[in-house]
Amino acid sequence: MKRLLLASLLFSTAASVLLQAAADPPRVSRTTLIGTEENLDSRFRQLYNDNPYALPGPTRGVYLEGYGVVFTAEVNLVNGPAIHMFHPTATPEEITAHHAAKLKRVPDFRKTLQTALMNTASTLDSVPDDEQIVLVGMLAKYPWEDLTGLPRQILVQGQKKKLLEAKKSGKTDLTDIIKVVEN
Repeated sequence: MKRLLLASLLFSTAASVLLQAAADPPRVSRTTLIGTEENLDSRFRQLYNDNPYALPGPTRGVYLEGYGVVFTAEVNLVNGPAIHMFHPTATPEEITAHHAAKLKRVPDFRKTLQTALMNTASTLDSVPDDEQIVLVGMLAKYPWEDLTGLPRQILVQGQKKKLLEAKKSGKTDLTDIIKVVEN
């Protein structure tokens, strides 16, 4: 009987602890993430005046306890030629021009991601200073596109505290603060 009573007490204590942990709100709320997603969407939509389809889908963010926040966005750097019934495929000239235009915009997009990373750090008050903020720009592609020399994605990452310090001081060389990975 004592064993049953002890087991029952241990079970109810464990259940109580688990229920309390499940009831704790996340450190970074979904509302906060949505606000940041919308800010990033606005920034990416305004990248290029000649491309109304710069953002094929919305930015998505997730908070990982103990790591930080990660935001992903698919971005179309250059609008492709109009493909329709009377022009069913891109011509070699269009493919070459599209490739050159996209190559030209990659450095600008990389810089945009770095600036967005700095700005995002200052809006996420609930993310602990020692955690990471990560933005991943995945480059949209067309089936006919020449991908030679183009990254499929550009990832920028930095510790929140270092990003905030750099922004406050006006630091321009960010190579020791922002990690950039292209693949």
